[in-house]
Amino acid sequence: MPERLPTKLDGVVLLEPAVHGDERGFFVETFSREAWAEHGVDAEFVQHNHSRSGRGTLRGLHFQTEPGQAKLLRCARGAILDVAVDLRRASPTYGQWEAHVLDDERHRQLFVPVGFAHGFVVLSDVADVAYLVSSYYDGATEAGIAWDDPEVGVDWQVDEPLLSERDRRAPRLAEIADSLPFQ
Repeated sequence: MPERLPTKLDGVVLLEPAVHGDERGFFVETFSREAWAEHGVDAEFVQHNHSRSGRGTLRGLHFQTEPGQAKLLRCARGAILDVAVDLRRASPTYGQWEAHVLDDERHRQLFVPVGFAHGFVVLSDVADVAYLVSSYYDGATEAGIAWDDPEVGVDWQVDEPLLSERDRRAPRLAEIADSLPFQ
């Protein structure tokens, strides 16, 4: 059974699963529907994704508009700073963010529910990020906000991240706030 750790934003869940190790290596349970649901991870996952990135790569801040997309993320190799930004317009924490280091030592996982933008930056030489999502990818509903939006103010802990063209062009939150479907 994982341990639920404190988070700042309502709905975001940080879990630290039990790691069973010895001289041969380790075993860690990375998902069990009932156990994770007891800690607030109650999404129905439909797809499992895996990305590999080099040091300084920043991916985000991304979200899907319809039907939204919850994510359960872990860093299977290396270390990342994983970030969630509240996009729920009626939320008292709208526009606020929180970040947690996910790595291949503690095996912590971050659940980012529908209504949040998500992104991460790689802190190690290489990082493999594995994540479950609650809806299938649909390019027509793909959206994002600027990783460096000064009104959101995420501290990415890197000076010059490696970015995709999409992430370089992402709008500020204030520019798309009225069109957000999340309450």
